[in-house]
Amino acid sequence: MTFQHPSFGTVTDDRVIIFDTTLRDGEQSPGFSMNLDEKLRMARALAELGVDVIEAGFPVASGGDFESVESIATHIKGAVICALARSGGVRDIEAAGEALKKAERGRIHNFISTSPLHMKYKLRMEPETVLEIIASGNKLARQFTDDVEWSAEDGCRTEPDFLCRAVEVAIKNGATTINIPDTVGFSVPEEIEAIFAMLRERVPGADQVIFSAHNHNDLGLGVANTLAALQGGARQVECTINGIGERAGNAALEEIVMALRTRKDRFGLTTGIATERLLGVSRLLAGITGFDVQPNKAIVGRNAFAHESGIHQDGVLKHAATYEIMTPESVGWTSSSMVLGKHSGRAAFRDKLKAMGYADLSEEAFLDAFRRFKDLADQKKVVFEDDIRALIDEGGRVNERIQLIDLSVQAGTVHPSKIVLTLSIDGQTKTVETTGNGPVDAVFKAIGLACPHQATLGLFSVANVTQGTDAQALTTVRLEENGRLVDGQGADVDTVVSAARAYLHALNKLLVKRQRKAPEELAS
Repeated sequence: MTFQHPSFGTVTDDRVIIFDTTLRDGEQSPGFSMNLDEKLRMARALAELGVDVIEAGFPVASGGDFESVESIATHIKGAVICALARSGGVRDIEAAGEALKKAERGRIHNFISTSPLHMKYKLRMEPETVLEIIASGNKLARQFTDDVEWSAEDGCRTEPDFLCRAVEVAIKNGATTINIPDTVGFSVPEEIEAIFAMLRERVPGADQVIFSAHNHNDLGLGVANTLAALQGGARQVECTINGIGERAGNAALEEIVMALRTRKDRFGLTTGIATERLLGVSRLLAGITGFDVQPNKAIVGRNAFAHESGIHQDGVLKHAATYEIMTPESVGWTSSSMVLGKHSGRAAFRDKLKAMGYADLSEEAFLDAFRRFKDLADQKKVVFEDDIRALIDEGGRVNERIQLIDLSVQAGTVHPSKIVLTLSIDGQTKTVETTGNGPVDAVFKAIGLACPHQATLGLFSVANVTQGTDAQALTTVRLEENGRLVDGQGADVDTVVSAARAYLHALNKLLVKRQRKAPEELAS
């Protein structure tokens, strides 16, 4: 069986379309806001990863969202660029169409709730009114693009007969992809599989569209439900890098892709993902957002291929397949952790970056990274891959409004710690001097004096990037202001400098979040 799709042409039944919503649903989660440059970096990395559809944002939500979608549509090639809109929002759909004008291939993704609970309490609409909105919304979207997706928000808690009617209306009025989300992460795999099988059997025209699954992870079943949807006939999966997203997050792209690859004997399905890039994209997102991946995270966690048990170690040494169902290299891990030193040249450094998934750096970014690598190599005896990742992530923040210029610290056991801090704020240099109960307290107070704000510190943690007394410190800082939550990360061989970088990273993200307004409702 094959599908004819306006963006992909002939799609065989064994091909799964990967729809990434890291930049839309993922960015909705508390603390995950990104600025325009960061979104472009992520979008470029997703396109190079082989993602089929990149959901870039919700253009009507704010000027910043519109600009992000428009910029991604203009500059990112290869993937379909998708914009979100409410089915009943004429302005939403027009904004999405306008933002996608320069896209190589563009998609409008419109949605409305269909469950009895949502229709009664959220929409306050009768079912017939909802059906009318589905028809008009998809008709309008088709005026801007022939690639239109429609989502039944809270679809998995929708009455089967009404869900069939809603899907039929969407197809008749121009939808080419039908998404059935488990918006609240309530369903279990058997239910999900049955829903998709039912729709494909009962709805007229179901064989002319691609069905899509979007599963949240509230019960830890996001990936399992997504795989079940594929068994029920879905051929598009909506997911995020590292599983980020609202509440407990979304189904994780890397887990879905590797499950399909590793268990091809079970599913018989393929994707277009370059799996060896998965780790690099995961690390890029973690660096941009300031949210580390948990050590035991499947596929991309640092313990995913670690073996401590003597029995396991013995088995792996005799034959890797005894305890490893995939190779570390297949997802981007390398067999050697120790890398370059202070005598390494540009060519060796460039080759290493390429092997680590940073081949897309501009020449300016490469030269800046090489300079900072040399500075780091002068301070550390051995530079590891994780050290390089940390400095690359730091270097990607060159366009932040607040940047650290200089920091000097005087600390000891007798007198309060003293800080002299120089920042660049919107291009203007500002120096402040203060004291505190320890150098970290003093540096945070100094930042507050230089950049007055009302944010409170919710988390401060320090870990080492690699091992040894000369290891870089990796600091995480969480700030909260008027319900806005942001996390920032910083790395440096000096723990106090690392703390300052982390605080400034969070503060810059807070500035981005202040400029955005929350839309009335978002699809999940």
